[in-house]
Amino acid sequence: MENLIFFLDSIYPLSPGLREELLLTIKSRHLPKKNFLLKPGKVSRKIYFIHTGLLRAFYEKDGTEVSSWFMKEGDICVSIESFYEQVESYESIQAIEDTELFFIDHAELENIYVKYPEFNWIGRVLTIKYLKLWSQQLYAIRMQNAAERYTWLLEFHPDLLLRVPHKYIASYLDITPETLSKIRCRNMIANQKSTI
Repeated sequence: MENLIFFLDSIYPLSPGLREELLLTIKSRHLPKKNFLLKPGKVSRKIYFIHTGLLRAFYEKDGTEVSSWFMKEGDICVSIESFYEQVESYESIQAIEDTELFFIDHAELENIYVKYPEFNWIGRVLTIKYLKLWSQQLYAIRMQNAAERYTWLLEFHPDLLLRVPHKYIASYLDITPETLSKIRCRNMIANQKSTI
């Protein structure tokens, strides 16, 4: 819990009252590997902070799972439209690893925004951060070829390649697992040649 409080305080100094309110309101949860945090048709009623572990968001298209986001330690995890609009989700959120989470309920979050206006600044900074990440991801996946997408992931999220099953990485990059294997193989050969 202290890690989360420190993280929020680093964005904008927490008043003693806000700090106390957060300590009383935020709860923790353990999510075992392969378990779901959210399934389609359910409303996302909580926003999560990942203390340890790894989650993936995905949706189904023509009977195939499409990974849309990976969230790890230090990330905020939420089904955006479902949480903020309090409507049914079209996506699933599932643990790839055993995950420890802190969370706050939608109604409690709204109450804190009203009681502590400074918390709105924190919400704004986090919203901007994730909008920028989303924009970068959309550009990388929609505007680049398969090899460039892999290079982008290798440059900006290399740890995911070690922690996420390749079939999820392939669907995230919008390529087949076979194409991913070929790109990885070519990349390894190129790296070996450059070190000779």
